[in-house]
Amino acid sequence: MTLQEKLGTGIATLGFDLPEGGEAKLLAYLALLDKWNRVYNLTAVRDVERMVSHHLLDSLAAVPFLQGESVLDVGSGGGLPGIPLAIARPTLPVTLIDSIAKKTAFLLQVKAELGLDNLNVITSRVEDYQPDGHFEVITSRAFSDLKEFVTLTRHLLKPTGRWLAMKGLIPHEEIALLPDWVKVSANIELVVPGLEASRHLIVLEPV
Repeated sequence: MTLQEKLGTGIATLGFDLPEGGEAKLLAYLALLDKWNRVYNLTAVRDVERMVSHHLLDSLAAVPFLQGESVLDVGSGGGLPGIPLAIARPTLPVTLIDSIAKKTAFLLQVKAELGLDNLNVITSRVEDYQPDGHFEVITSRAFSDLKEFVTLTRHLLKPTGRWLAMKGLIPHEEIALLPDWVKVSANIELVVPGLEASRHLIVLEPV
C-alpha cells in the first residue's frame, strides 16, 4: 500500500472529509518532516510509513473535537497536532508555539511551502508568551504532564475555553494531581487507524 493509499484509507476510516488538496498537503508535510528529521531530530519515528499512522492519523483523530475560533498547540515540536489540524480546517486560526528555534524554523518552512495562511508560528517559552487575545482551545500532544500543561498556559485560555491533552493510556495519576481550579469534563477514547496503542483525549475546563 502506498503512503497515499494508507493515508486515504485512514482518513476514510476516521469518517471525515478533508478540504480539496488536503491529502496532498499532508503528504507534502510528511515529506518535509522526514527530510528535516534527519538533521533536526523532530520525531523519534524514523519510518515514513509509521509516521502516517503515528503522526498524521493520530493528530487527525482529534480534529472533530478541536472546534473553536482559535487553537494554540503548545510545545508543537514537529507541528503535531497543529499542522494536520491547520490543513484539515483551513478557516481555523492555529498558533504553534515552541521554545526551540530550530523547530520553529521547520514550522515556518512548512507554513511557507504549503501556503498555510491560517498558521501562526511563535518561538517562545509558553509561560512567557503574551499574545493580544486568548485562545478558545489549547492543545498539546507530548508537552508535559497535565498539571504543568494547565498551569503554564492558564493565562492564555479564554474563560470559556478548554484544554485538550492528547495522551496514550488514561493518565489517572496526572488527573489526581490537577489543581482545584481545573476539572476533567470529558475523556474521549480515540481510535486511530493503523495504531495498536491506546489513545485518549483528555478535555479540561477551568472551574
